Amino acid sequence: MPFLVESISEALKLIVTLDQDLVRATATTLQVSVASTAIAALFSLPLALLIARFDFAGKSWVVTLLRTALALPTVVIGLAVYAFIARNAPLGSWQLLFTPTAIIIGQVCLIIPLITALAHSAVQSRITLIYEEARLLGAPPIAAFWLTVKELRLGILTAFLAGFGRVISEVGISLVLGGNIRGVTRTLTTAISLKTSQGDFAHAFALGIVLLSMVLLINAAIRSGHMEREV
Repeated sequence: MPFLVESISEALKLIVTLDQDLVRATATTLQVSVASTAIAALFSLPLALLIARFDFAGKSWVVTLLRTALALPTVVIGLAVYAFIARNAPLGSWQLLFTPTAIIIGQVCLIIPLITALAHSAVQSRITLIYEEARLLGAPPIAAFWLTVKELRLGILTAFLAGFGRVISEVGISLVLGGNIRGVTRTLTTAISLKTSQGDFAHAFALGIVLLSMVLLINAAIRSGHMEREV
């Protein structure tokens, strides 16, 4: 028990004094997480709207595949991307491996199915009604889709936040594609893994407290969005 109290006390001191390793890991985590979520959203939102709005052959299979992809281990996605960007791989000449860009690519692949599936679930029950009403009032197709997004924005925002929460706490892709390079690709999760293996539990606890706080804030935002929708 004294060991735990001492480690947590030291961890809090590291947070209050803005330990440089902690700050750099947090900054890198936010950088790659925000970028990957934004890029994934650009692909996922139009895809979710199209799947929800139109009927086509194999639609149920597409939805099933999206939901199945949610269970893919992050390390498997990391290995798949690694196979394309490694030194002797097709994109090896781009020198992406062990860079923040590589992590972003892997995380985008990870959360596109997640955001698409959640956004589709959020809009599928009302998209036809809202879209058709907008079209009857004379709105062009793109404007009608934009109005639909505005009307269903809370559910869509929840999907985005869930995607952000997924990547900010993942470790497999960051390790495989980022290499855990100090000050470059070291994220909160990979730093926790390293510090724990080195026996530096104070730093590990500090990193864990920061990561847990960020995840709690995301979950609080998602819960707030759900409560607003119910009201």
